[in-house]
Amino acid sequence: MTGLAALAGQPVIAGGGLAGLATALLMDRPCVLLSPAPLARDAASALAQGGIAAAIGADDSAGLHGADTLAAGAGLCDPDVVAAIVGAGPDAVAALASLGVVFDLGADGRPDLHLEAAHSRARIAHALGDGTGAEIMRALVARVRATPRITVMEGAGLRRLILHDGRVAGVEIARGGVVLALPTSACVIATGGVGALFPATTSPVGGQGSGLACAARAGAVLRDMEFVQFHPTALADGPEGAPRALVSEAVRGAGAILVDETGARFTDELAPRDVVARAIQAHLTAGHRVLLDARAATRGDFARHFPGIARACAARGLDPDRQPMPVRPAVHYHMGGIETDLNGRSTVPGLWACGEAASTGLHGANRLASNSLLEAFVCAGFVARDLDALSLPVPRPVGVPVPDAGDGVGLADIHACLGRAAGILRDGAGLARAARALAPHVATDDRALVGAMLCLAALDRRESRGGHYRTDYPRMAATAVHSRLTLARTLTMLADLSARDPALTPADGLTVP
Repeated sequence: MTGLAALAGQPVIAGGGLAGLATALLMDRPCVLLSPAPLARDAASALAQGGIAAAIGADDSAGLHGADTLAAGAGLCDPDVVAAIVGAGPDAVAALASLGVVFDLGADGRPDLHLEAAHSRARIAHALGDGTGAEIMRALVARVRATPRITVMEGAGLRRLILHDGRVAGVEIARGGVVLALPTSACVIATGGVGALFPATTSPVGGQGSGLACAARAGAVLRDMEFVQFHPTALADGPEGAPRALVSEAVRGAGAILVDETGARFTDELAPRDVVARAIQAHLTAGHRVLLDARAATRGDFARHFPGIARACAARGLDPDRQPMPVRPAVHYHMGGIETDLNGRSTVPGLWACGEAASTGLHGANRLASNSLLEAFVCAGFVARDLDALSLPVPRPVGVPVPDAGDGVGLADIHACLGRAAGILRDGAGLARAARALAPHVATDDRALVGAMLCLAALDRRESRGGHYRTDYPRMAATAVHSRLTLARTLTMLADLSARDPALTPADGLTVP
């Protein structure tokens, strides 16, 4: 590996998923790419099944794709951002193909297109049947490794942003138990979402919001933290603590139906994800089993259409051609994150974000299926273009890394706290209890900080909209308003909560101080 001193001044990209890899590849200047795990390992992008949404069908248009995105987003999408990103969809598919991604083709030689929930057209370009993310990551990892101007630091993660006069002046990097300081005036956070903070999730274990915490501690605005998307159909069976195997939206798009133990259907399978997830949760809470029946849809050939899902089922002793699959909702995607403009710039000079870690304005309150890979690749290009156009300040020397302030909170405690308070069905009392339980730990634990910010944003949103549902405020407000939190605002809100009702019990999810 190149000596650290030789890398001073180069943009640092934190994250080894699609957003991070694409930012590095689409940039012309030398850069440093941090990945806590080997490239493509522990990245949510590699697990993506459905594909990438793009208006490339003969009966489709960017206008139709944009309208579907706006409808799913429940009033919180930015129309200009939606138009820019979905308008770039066809070029994104072409660019990925040029980088070596092999999309599945139809009889006409053009990309085969799946239909997914809340899309008015079949527009999901896919690869390896249901292995789109793995195929995209295979191609991009190979390109990154073959690009000498990209310095890849595997086993390395962003620990802290170093500021000078309010702008990024360097980064602290944790690698192999050692903390290193690297001067730079440009950092891109592409660290993914927060799914691993919840007990039932399809996210890899690394999705714990570390990049969001780094941004918040640097003073960045985090937007719409309360909006968490629960995928309706994760396999109900699986190892405890491991990511849930996902049954792609495309299975329902192909005609699979949701039934209970009596064989009765109880919801519209192609409604938006939040609607389907709540319907399934309500049915489970009422004591029913919920099963996804694909037998008639795939006619004995499930494995050809969905080979990855078929393998996951086989590992659990299930045969989708002969029996329905038991499913339940699981945390799948975080619509909130670091507030950015369309160039990926955050509210902190020198800090960019893209992918799931960013809140661009595309997803609003509820992400439209398969818009995530689209956003990650397109916005990576926007960030790369913006960085290439800048004359970056000469980096200043940075000091010795600051030691850790104390022990962190156990992940099981975070799971218990957020799983109980911030799940599909929320209420003010539960959210307040969870925020108060996390409050003593936010100064020293990044997971507690992100969890507290999520709960506070959800507590403040006294309505139900998209991926956020309050049983005590079940109606949607007439006006759609974004939530915005900074670290300072978070600490003030937590202090107010504790002063109002300081009593805690062990049932609040964390060890009581």
